[in-house]
Amino acid sequence: MLVRDIMRSPVVAVPPGTTLEDAYRTMREKAFRHLPVVEGERLVGVVTDRDLRLATSALAPAPFPADSSVAEVMCREPLTANAEDAVEDAARVMRERKIGCLPVVEDGRVVGIITGIDLLDALIRMTGVDKPSGRLEVRLPDRPGELARLTSFMSERELNIHSILTSPEGPERVRAVLRVGSIETRPLARELREAGFEVVWPPDKPCPR
Repeated sequence: MLVRDIMRSPVVAVPPGTTLEDAYRTMREKAFRHLPVVEGERLVGVVTDRDLRLATSALAPAPFPADSSVAEVMCREPLTANAEDAVEDAARVMRERKIGCLPVVEDGRVVGIITGIDLLDALIRMTGVDKPSGRLEVRLPDRPGELARLTSFMSERELNIHSILTSPEGPERVRAVLRVGSIETRPLARELREAGFEVVWPPDKPCPR
């Protein structure tokens, strides 16, 4: 999945001379928390609802009046994404830099924006939890052929796999999280254990209530 697939477009942006009051009103009306600031078509900054609250707070050393411009409080030279970037790369940048959005720029123009909510939506789509399915977690040795063995097991039982996510678990193992075309996964988990797979979820016994 690419940034292009999840970005919001067209973008609501404001010029640098927009007042803090008008920027805040736009955010409230559109239910946004981030506004790209553009001069012509060129991105010159990003202003957030947090920027506005901090700038105008009575607790600030020198609060800005409501008619100040966003140019005075915006983040200049913000990080950006390309529409062809992988979603997971954009997520990594946002997490590492602790930012809530990435404007998407192509040929110097702002063509979209992605936020933390958009990344959560992407996670839902990538994992298939928006479709009727069952969940399995299987711990596998980290060596060639193990994931293929697991998918072959599913294929032999004519089970469709909606999604697979894998993550390292120590130096020698990986954990595979699957969404499969069966709501009730306990019988399947039992078969997997009998075939020698280490099933993490669902547990061998029902969870106590």
